[in-house]
Amino acid sequence: MRIALAGAGAFGEKHLDGLKNIDGVTVTSIVGRELDATQKVAEKYGVGHVTTDLDETLARDDVDAVILCTPTQMHAAQAIACMEAGKHVEVEIPLADSWADAQAVLAKQKETGLTCMVGHTRRFNPSHQFVHNRIKAGEFNVQQMDVQTYFFRRKNINAKGEPRSWTDHLLWHHAAHTVDLFAYQAGKIVDAHAMQGPIHPELGIAMDMSIQLKSETGAICTLSLSFNNDGPLGTFFRYIGDSATYIARYDDLVNGKEEPIDLSGVALSNNGIELQDREFISAIREGREPNSSVAKVFDCYRVLGELEQQLG
Repeated sequence: MRIALAGAGAFGEKHLDGLKNIDGVTVTSIVGRELDATQKVAEKYGVGHVTTDLDETLARDDVDAVILCTPTQMHAAQAIACMEAGKHVEVEIPLADSWADAQAVLAKQKETGLTCMVGHTRRFNPSHQFVHNRIKAGEFNVQQMDVQTYFFRRKNINAKGEPRSWTDHLLWHHAAHTVDLFAYQAGKIVDAHAMQGPIHPELGIAMDMSIQLKSETGAICTLSLSFNNDGPLGTFFRYIGDSATYIARYDDLVNGKEEPIDLSGVALSNNGIELQDREFISAIREGREPNSSVAKVFDCYRVLGELEQQLG
């Protein structure tokens, strides 16, 4: 399996680290915004071809599939371009930053029949997999999820503390993780509400947001998001259920008493990004629909579109 990576920033490197651990996978091309910086990443990971032009990479014969870690605003158009070029594509979350663009990507996937998967990593973190397995076994039912997504981003910087060329978004990017995960764990979302705080004068986005969700099973979710929070940083999920309480912090899980839960045996790796990439590769090889295919996560973007309309 020959993979091209577009977007050699902080998250792109996480994918390159994960891909190193998957048998039979070779990264043959890296696409980046700045040639010099991208060349350094290519040298670090032993990749021979570097370009700033995605079309150049899509025209290559040694590319079977593409992983897009580019700015949010490019995701939909680039995912469509990959499929039009006959390449399978894994597009990092979010699939799009509008409901219309999400619909266009799904339409192209149906037209081509190619694998199009979205990076909804929470479906793959061993912590959330553990909870999901208990739900599927009838041993646990979600009554409420309480989620905090907190960053300190009063300036436009990425996860490595470097200047970012694009503006992130609490609703279309960070809320997408929780909206999809809540539906994955508790059923289709039937009611959704949102409020946001002041708009940042330079970044032009809301720096604080609150979202409330209800699923068809009656479970509820409260999501608080902030770019103003000065620590601790990250996303923290509290599952309150009928038989237990769980707190998930990325790939780690504890119970309500903060006692660690053994996740050995849940998955091949304890790295959610690697597991996500493994699913992408396996789905292509096996000719099946992957978990977090564009079709499976599609309803998340319906909800986000409804919330955007509420926020005006």
